[in-house]
Amino acid sequence: MSEQNDPSAQKVALVQAALMHVVFDGWSDTTLEAAAQDCGIEVDAARALFPRGGVDLALAFHAWGDAQLRAKLEAEDLSEMRIREKVTHAVRARLELISPHKEAVRRGTTLFALPVYAPEGARAIWQTADTIWTALGDPSDDLNWYTKRSILAGVYSATVLYWLGDHSAEDEATWEFLDRRIGNVMQFEKIKARVNDNPFLKPLLTVPNFFAQRVRAPSQGRNSDLPGYWDENAQGGSAS
Repeated sequence: MSEQNDPSAQKVALVQAALMHVVFDGWSDTTLEAAAQDCGIEVDAARALFPRGGVDLALAFHAWGDAQLRAKLEAEDLSEMRIREKVTHAVRARLELISPHKEAVRRGTTLFALPVYAPEGARAIWQTADTIWTALGDPSDDLNWYTKRSILAGVYSATVLYWLGDHSAEDEATWEFLDRRIGNVMQFEKIKARVNDNPFLKPLLTVPNFFAQRVRAPSQGRNSDLPGYWDENAQGGSAS
């Protein structure tokens, strides 16, 4: 199949062509139609690729950013970095990759702030967090799989909002903000570890930990469409 007729290549081409129009028309049907004209793609064919118009186009732009980040992280040697440094580096890299398209990100943030599209926006942020942890080789397959992505999604979304309003030289204020957010997360993890190691508080966590140990990350072949499943073979007993 030639690139001209490859749907994946056409999607990327439409997203790239749309970026110059988003500044004026937002993530809209008007932008999709203009991008199709620029690419020499029939408007009906473009609509078939993006059935919901601008919304699907904005999601494709976000997914493109994740794909660029994944390729970058997989090509880098981060073995000498601590986990905090790796996560900070990944979030910063994600924003630097899309920095030439800041207005497009702003328009997307506005779009996904609408209640009807808020779940789509939350899912996109979650996918970014998952992209980062997966690229960094996160080995967790229990409740930590979810907590790591939830916390990072919060850090990333807060950093994006700060970045959109940052006018400092080379976004230095944003990187300082990111360092503080990551620092807050690390402090939380230290406190959690101390509570788990405390002989007086540890008994209070017996029941929560009992259930937490039985949550598993999504896996291929078993309930992979669900957010987790009860592991009957987990340590400490079986499900009833």
